[in-house]
Amino acid sequence: MTKEEKQQLFKEALGNYPTGVTIVTTFTDENIPVGLTVNSFASVSLDPLLILWSIDHRVSSLEAFTKGDKFAVHILAADQVELCKTFATPNVDRFSQCEWSESEFGLPVIEGAFSVLQCELFKAVEAGDHTILIGKVLDIQVENRIPMLYHRRHFGSIPAEFYTDVENN
Repeated sequence: MTKEEKQQLFKEALGNYPTGVTIVTTFTDENIPVGLTVNSFASVSLDPLLILWSIDHRVSSLEAFTKGDKFAVHILAADQVELCKTFATPNVDRFSQCEWSESEFGLPVIEGAFSVLQCELFKAVEAGDHTILIGKVLDIQVENRIPMLYHRRHFGSIPAEFYTDVENN
Protein backbone atom coordinates (compact mmCIF):
# COMPACT_ATOMS: atom_id res chain seq x y z
CA MET A 1 0.00 0.00 0.00
CA THR A 2 1.38 3.40 -0.98
CA LYS A 3 1.76 6.34 1.38
CA GLU A 4 -1.06 8.16 -0.42
CA GLU A 5 -3.37 5.15 -0.10
CA LYS A 6 -2.65 4.92 3.64
CA GLN A 7 -3.31 8.65 4.04
CA GLN A 8 -6.64 8.29 2.20
CA LEU A 9 -7.69 5.35 4.41
CA PHE A 10 -6.61 7.32 7.48
CA LYS A 11 -8.83 10.25 6.40
CA GLU A 12 -11.72 7.87 5.71
CA ALA A 13 -11.41 6.14 9.08
CA LEU A 14 -11.09 9.33 11.14
CA GLY A 15 -13.71 11.14 9.05
CA ASN A 16 -16.13 8.50 10.32
CA TYR A 17 -15.32 9.30 13.93
CA PRO A 18 -17.91 11.78 15.23
CA THR A 19 -16.36 14.69 17.10
CA GLY A 20 -17.32 17.91 18.75
CA VAL A 21 -16.19 21.13 17.11
CA THR A 22 -14.25 23.99 18.65
CA ILE A 23 -12.89 27.38 17.73
CA VAL A 24 -9.58 28.22 19.38
CA THR A 25 -8.62 31.90 19.79
CA THR A 26 -5.75 34.04 21.00
CA PHE A 27 -4.13 37.41 20.32
CA THR A 28 -1.01 37.98 18.23
CA ASP A 29 1.93 39.97 19.61
CA GLU A 30 0.34 42.98 17.87
CA ASN A 31 -2.90 42.39 19.87
CA ILE A 32 -4.84 41.21 16.80
CA PRO A 33 -7.37 38.44 17.54
CA VAL A 34 -6.83 35.20 15.64
CA GLY A 35 -8.79 31.98 15.68
CA LEU A 36 -9.49 28.79 13.79
CA THR A 37 -11.93 25.90 13.73
CA VAL A 38 -10.50 22.77 15.38
CA ASN A 39 -11.90 19.29 15.92
CA SER A 40 -8.66 17.77 17.26
CA PHE A 41 -9.64 18.55 20.85
CA ALA A 42 -9.54 16.24 23.89
CA SER A 43 -9.32 16.21 27.65
CA VAL A 44 -5.99 15.10 29.13
CA SER A 45 -6.04 15.35 32.94
CA LEU A 46 -8.26 16.24 35.90
CA ASP A 47 -5.37 17.11 38.22
CA PRO A 48 -4.25 19.50 36.95
CA LEU A 49 -7.07 20.32 34.51
CA LEU A 50 -5.44 19.83 31.08
CA ILE A 51 -6.81 19.74 27.53
CA LEU A 52 -5.11 19.37 24.15
CA TRP A 53 -5.62 20.30 20.53
CA SER A 54 -3.38 20.28 17.48
CA ILE A 55 -2.52 22.86 14.84
CA ASP A 56 -1.25 22.27 11.32
CA HIS A 57 2.18 23.79 10.62
CA ARG A 58 0.78 25.45 7.47
CA VAL A 59 -1.76 27.58 9.36
CA SER A 60 -1.00 31.31 9.20
CA SER A 61 -1.72 31.81 12.92
CA LEU A 62 0.64 29.01 14.01
CA GLU A 63 3.15 31.36 15.64
CA ALA A 64 0.49 33.23 17.62
CA PHE A 65 -0.56 29.95 19.25
CA THR A 66 2.86 28.29 19.65
CA LYS A 67 4.74 31.39 20.85
CA GLY A 68 1.87 32.79 22.91
CA ASP A 69 1.21 31.82 26.50
CA LYS A 70 -2.58 31.33 26.46
CA PHE A 71 -5.60 30.52 24.32
CA ALA A 72 -9.36 30.03 24.60
CA VAL A 73 -11.18 26.91 23.39
CA HIS A 74 -14.82 27.45 22.44
CA ILE A 75 -16.84 24.23 22.31
CA LEU A 76 -19.43 25.22 19.74
CA ALA A 77 -23.19 25.06 20.15
CA ALA A 78 -25.32 23.27 17.55
CA ASP A 79 -26.58 26.56 16.10
CA GLN A 80 -23.08 27.91 15.38
CA VAL A 81 -22.49 26.10 12.06
CA GLU A 82 -21.95 29.34 10.08
CA LEU A 83 -19.46 30.57 12.69
CA CYS A 84 -17.64 27.23 12.46
CA LYS A 85 -17.41 27.58 8.68
CA THR A 86 -16.25 31.21 8.94
CA PHE A 87 -13.36 30.27 11.24
CA ALA A 88 -12.41 27.43 8.85
CA THR A 89 -12.28 29.75 5.82
CA PRO A 90 -8.89 31.29 4.93
CA ASN A 91 -8.35 34.99 4.25
CA VAL A 92 -11.52 36.17 6.01
CA ASP A 93 -11.87 38.79 8.76
CA ARG A 94 -13.36 36.21 11.11
CA PHE A 95 -13.85 38.41 14.16
CA SER A 96 -15.86 41.00 12.22
CA GLN A 97 -18.48 38.30 11.66
CA CYS A 98 -19.18 37.43 15.29
CA GLU A 99 -19.79 38.96 18.69
CA TRP A 100 -16.73 38.73 20.90
CA SER A 101 -14.96 40.52 23.73
CA GLU A 102 -11.65 40.43 25.54
CA SER A 103 -11.86 38.37 28.73
CA GLU A 104 -10.34 39.07 32.13
CA PHE A 105 -7.57 36.67 31.08
CA GLY A 106 -6.76 38.80 28.04
CA LEU A 107 -8.23 36.42 25.47
CA PRO A 108 -10.72 36.93 22.65
CA VAL A 109 -13.91 35.13 23.73
CA ILE A 110 -16.71 34.52 21.24
CA GLU A 111 -20.29 34.76 22.45
CA GLY A 112 -22.80 31.92 22.19
CA ALA A 113 -20.59 28.85 22.60
CA PHE A 114 -21.72 25.81 24.56
CA SER A 115 -18.56 26.15 26.65
CA VAL A 116 -15.39 28.26 26.80
CA LEU A 117 -12.16 26.99 28.38
CA GLN A 118 -9.54 29.68 28.90
CA CYS A 119 -6.11 28.11 29.14
CA GLU A 120 -2.46 28.89 29.67
CA LEU A 121 -0.02 26.98 27.50
CA PHE A 122 1.26 24.01 29.51
CA LYS A 123 3.32 22.31 26.80
CA ALA A 124 3.77 22.26 23.01
CA VAL A 125 4.81 19.01 21.35
CA GLU A 126 5.95 18.71 17.72
CA ALA A 127 4.21 15.74 16.09
CA GLY A 128 4.64 15.24 12.34
CA ASP A 129 3.05 18.09 10.41
CA HIS A 130 1.21 19.40 13.49
CA THR A 131 2.02 20.80 16.92
CA ILE A 132 0.03 19.47 19.87
CA LEU A 133 -0.80 22.25 22.31
CA ILE A 134 -1.62 21.21 25.87
CA GLY A 135 -3.41 23.84 27.90
CA LYS A 136 -3.91 24.19 31.64
CA VAL A 137 -7.49 25.30 32.18
CA LEU A 138 -7.75 28.62 34.06
CA ASP A 139 -11.47 29.26 33.67
CA ILE A 140 -14.52 27.30 32.49
CA GLN A 141 -17.85 28.68 31.31
CA VAL A 142 -20.71 26.36 30.38
CA GLU A 143 -24.03 27.52 28.93
CA ASN A 144 -27.34 25.67 28.74
CA ARG A 145 -26.94 24.93 25.02
CA ILE A 146 -26.77 21.82 22.84
CA PRO A 147 -23.22 21.13 21.57
CA MET A 148 -22.34 20.73 17.89
CA LEU A 149 -21.26 17.41 16.43
CA TYR A 150 -19.32 16.76 13.22
CA HIS A 151 -19.40 13.51 11.24
CA ARG A 152 -18.61 12.75 7.59
CA ARG A 153 -18.38 16.46 6.71
CA HIS A 154 -21.81 17.13 8.19
CA PHE A 155 -22.81 19.13 11.24
CA GLY A 156 -25.45 17.99 13.70
CA SER A 157 -26.35 17.54 17.34
CA ILE A 158 -27.76 14.96 19.70
CA PRO A 159 -31.56 15.16 19.48
CA ALA A 160 -33.21 17.21 22.24
CA GLU A 161 -35.32 14.21 23.34
CA PHE A 162 -32.08 12.50 24.42
CA TYR A 163 -31.57 15.20 27.02
CA THR A 164 -35.14 14.75 28.25
CA ASP A 165 -34.59 10.98 28.55
CA VAL A 166 -31.36 11.52 30.50
CA GLU A 167 -33.03 13.96 32.89
CA ASN A 168 -35.87 11.49 33.56
CA ASN A 169 -33.56 8.56 34.39
